Order: sequence, then structure tokens, then C-alpha cells
Amino acid sequence: MKASQRDFATVAPRAAQAAKVFFFCGPDEAGAHDAAQKILSLLPDPGERIELSGADLKRDPVKLGDEARSSSLFGGTRHIMVRASNEEAFEALEILLAGEVEPCPVLVVASGATDKSRTAKLLADRPDALVAMFYPPDLRSVATTVRAMGDAAGLRIGGDIAERIARGAGLDTRLAQSEVTKLALYLDAAPESPRTASAEALDAIGASTEEDGFNPLVNAVLAGETTRVPGELRRMRELGLNPVGVLLAFERRTAQLAQLAAKLGPRGDVAALLKAESTARRIFWKDERDLGAQLKRWRGRKLERLIARLAELHRALMAHSQDAELLLAQGLAEIARAAAR
Repeated sequence: MKASQRDFATVAPRAAQAAKVFFFCGPDEAGAHDAAQKILSLLPDPGERIELSGADLKRDPVKLGDEARSSSLFGGTRHIMVRASNEEAFEALEILLAGEVEPCPVLVVASGATDKSRTAKLLADRPDALVAMFYPPDLRSVATTVRAMGDAAGLRIGGDIAERIARGAGLDTRLAQSEVTKLALYLDAAPESPRTASAEALDAIGASTEEDGFNPLVNAVLAGETTRVPGELRRMRELGLNPVGVLLAFERRTAQLAQLAAKLGPRGDVAALLKAESTARRIFWKDERDLGAQLKRWRGRKLERLIARLAELHRALMAHSQDAELLLAQGLAEIARAAAR
């Protein structure tokens, strides 16, 4: 089975019943992650979660099949969540599908992969598998999603507040959900006793915005402004910004650059493209200058290497959470130097 961003909600219930392997790919990692969570919510009993990385499967491709056919420690159901990059899970999935015993549900979120990858082609024509690809959303669609999150939490969120939350989260729906949850707790909102979200309440919970959140660091690093980076890293520590959250903002911006670069082509007019995207409200007008500077540095193979480096850095942060701040600072300094060259 195959699904696109547009029809995933329709395909998901049927896929959750029929499929055992789910492959979520495309430049919108947050959308792929949300889709995986949606499938889990549709399973009758997801049971125990086993988490594996793409690097684990590349080192030991047989491991996935062994885990997928093992029983839970307490005899219940289980599912496997894999966070991979590009084709890291290909061989492991090939071995898994060659087995005769039906596996537990396996969900793969593969950053850097597409629905044209070898892994996607391995799965797409199988009735027991789903391939779904996700592209980065625009400001308007994320703001709409934020308002839907608010409705579910008992929050009435106006358009301006929804856009502010979406921008502050770097268009990442996972971070936006966190802000909506905090706001609902602060206002004591619930579906049976709804509250109206205000700018004052959003300020009170310390919601990140484009001025005091991730964007200054993202822009300094991707523009190669190496003299600004140490100060922005210091500000990150002072504000207590979560390293993984910061990295997600970089992944989000890089996915946006990849989408813009595809529209631009090898000889396109950067300024004209960004103006058109801003007019259509697919990008925030304040980001035009920064996106223009970054598009000039990150194109083609260099952009592909950046995407791979961020995926590698994300795995390192998850594997060594106690050193996450240091690993992030080192990785971002390396990226800034590459941008400056």
C-alpha cells in the first residue's frame, strides 16, 4: 500500500488492520513521526515498544527479524519503532519479509528517504506493508493543525496565536503540541470546560517565538556566521533550550530548504521564488532574507550532506543524552564552518 500526505488519514485505518510493516519517509520528519503515532493509536493493542536505530540494523540486519518474532517479556503484544536514515533499514526489512512467521508491527521513520528509494520499492506493492511520504507543511497548514490541537485540549486558539505557536515551533507539530499542552495546563482547560488562549497566557508559559527561540541560532549556523555562533550557543544554554528540540528546528529548516531548492532548480531566481512563497503564505515574510542567504550556501550535494549530518547528529544525541548539549554544540560549529566556506 502507498499513501501520500493528502490521503494518509483515509488509508491509515485500513493499513493498521492489514499491514505489519510501515515505512514513513520524506523531508517532513515531524509529519512522518505523527503518522507513526497515528498508526499506533489505531492498533487494537500496540503493547510493549522496542526501539531500534538504523545504525543498529545496519550493523546487525538479522536483529529486526529476531525482535519482531520474539514474544514480550510478560507474554503480551509488542511493536518495534525504528528511526533510520535513507536506506539503513533496507537489508533488515528484506530479511524480515523473507521469514515465514508473522512479525509484530514494525514502524520505520526514515529521514532522507523517499517513496522512490529501494526500501520503499521493496514494500510498496505488498498488501502487508504501507509506504507513506510526507513533505514539510506551510505556516497556514501548521496553524490549522495547532487550532485542531487546541480544540482537542479544550482551548479556543485564534488565528494569530496559532500562527505564533507554529512559527515558534519551527513548523514542527511535535513541538507545537508541547506548547498547546502547556498552555492548556496553565489555563486549566479541558474539552468539558474550554478556555480561550491569549497572547498574555502564551507569554506566561515562556513559549518560544522567532525572537527568543531557535531561529537566531538556526540562522547563524546555516548562514555560516561563525562569529555569532558561540554567543547563540551560550544563549541556548542560558534559556535552557532542549538540545533535541533545537536540532529538530534545524531539521525542519533544512527540509524547508530542500523543498525550496527543488522548486528553484539549478538556475532559478532565489529572490523571486521567496517572494512568491511569502505572498502565498508558505513561508513567513520575516524569514525571506535568512532563507535567501541559506539557499545560496546549501544546494545540491552540499544540502544532501547536511541532511545526512543532521540525521547522524540526531542519533548521537538520542544515544548519549547526558552529553547532548556538548555533542550539539560541536556538530553545529562544524556545520557553521562548512557554511562559511
